[in-house]
Amino acid sequence: MNFLDGKSAPAREDRLHASIAFGGICSQVKTCERARAAGCTNRSNRLFSQAQGCQFTLSLAILNSLRNAVIIMHGPIGCGICSTGNIGQNKAFKQIRDPGSEGLIWLSTNLDEPDVIGGGEQKLREAVIYADREFRPETIIVCNGCVPALIGDDIDTILSDMQTQTAATIMPIHCEGFKTKIMATAYDAVYHGILKNYIRHPDRRLPLWESDTDTFKAEYRRSRNVNILNVGSMSYSDEVELRRLLEGLGLNVSFIPCYAEPEDFQYALETSLNVSICGTHDDYFVGHLQEKYRIPFLVDTIPIGRKNTSIWIQKIAAHFDRGEEADRLIAAENAVLDDALEPYRKTLAGKRVYLAGGEVRILATAEVIQDLGMEVVGFKAHHYDQFAEPVFAALENIDQVEFSVATNQPFEMSNILTKLKPDVLITHVGGNNIAARHGLPLLPLFGPTYNYCGYSGVFEIARRLNKTVRNYEFNRQLSINTPLPFKKTWYEKDPFSYIKYAETV
Repeated sequence: MNFLDGKSAPAREDRLHASIAFGGICSQVKTCERARAAGCTNRSNRLFSQAQGCQFTLSLAILNSLRNAVIIMHGPIGCGICSTGNIGQNKAFKQIRDPGSEGLIWLSTNLDEPDVIGGGEQKLREAVIYADREFRPETIIVCNGCVPALIGDDIDTILSDMQTQTAATIMPIHCEGFKTKIMATAYDAVYHGILKNYIRHPDRRLPLWESDTDTFKAEYRRSRNVNILNVGSMSYSDEVELRRLLEGLGLNVSFIPCYAEPEDFQYALETSLNVSICGTHDDYFVGHLQEKYRIPFLVDTIPIGRKNTSIWIQKIAAHFDRGEEADRLIAAENAVLDDALEPYRKTLAGKRVYLAGGEVRILATAEVIQDLGMEVVGFKAHHYDQFAEPVFAALENIDQVEFSVATNQPFEMSNILTKLKPDVLITHVGGNNIAARHGLPLLPLFGPTYNYCGYSGVFEIARRLNKTVRNYEFNRQLSINTPLPFKKTWYEKDPFSYIKYAETV
């Protein structure tokens, strides 16, 4: 798996053979996952595409959260301008973890037409010097956009030269949007930079796993240090809940990468286990740490929903020989949760739900939906790869449910909602503009201030769903007074009519 000799991480189309275009049912997509090498879905594509995601902006979702760092966006001013909305928000979230932390500081090299002709090297050099002298950060992170990559700016050579002129560590991130159609490649791009620039003290690695003897393994497990790989879609409340559960097993918990500072990554090697919240985000990072430093990891589940949370706890507990403690904890948590959910089941039972977003997250959230007695009528995943399949195990009677794979593509989703007529839509906040016109109650799939993870997360989802389905008058009025954005003839077609699979391309 070692890709660190290269300047950038490979696209997920190549590394994981991930799919970006599929329309069918759950049983079909699962079968295609097992036959992926034959090209069932990973080589499918669209004749028409609308509003895809960009790995540049998704990389910033993690990088903007890092403490003691300045971000330089190397590209036109429009690239990454979404960060203007993160300034106050990120400062608040950083100060929850570290009261003395500064807010988000970002700069742009603001490339223009003359720079496209003459190159943006000089502007990049000036931005790095300014960032170092003005803000004195621990790290300067340079995100490379499409334009400098296309005109041939060699940022690695430039930044290597600039490192001798700055006190800060300079970290290049190759997250050019045109290089991949799967925006989740952004996570690999960020981790590629972190692995090459932050993980620099192998002497901090726990040495006990070097021997395969039972004595050393037992001692290794007794250290009980766990890294939880958090994600931008997690809130601080989610971290509090997961820390509570694992500390209940007697474990020591640290969170990276979001809202961490550079030194936290140096101590990341002093752990007995790396635990990914979501394989879509973290497999690149934990895979390299296992290969290089022999640190084991878990990456095949997500603690959203009671079944998934219980599986997550049991797998971690098994690594530390804490199975009995885990069983007692799970039983106690489920007893409390059953009583708390009973009033909401009466209100929500029978409601039809459509879920759209990241593949692992929508499948895990569907387990909560079924737990509440609601019916899942469809999924739309941003992409599809091997990390979705284990999450299906917590769901029941799901094989005939519609499943589509599409990064955004709102025209497809609008068609699907018209045909399926769900009672509730759960999706990303940014994807609600067209969906709201269908007059549906909408629940955000995640939010930086909401609790979704663990047992308390199940209760919070139920509580907020109950409130949402009882008060969605704005969206109802919107559907009455605002026409749908596409022609009537489109809604009469198969929503997947623009998808072409490998055998027919």
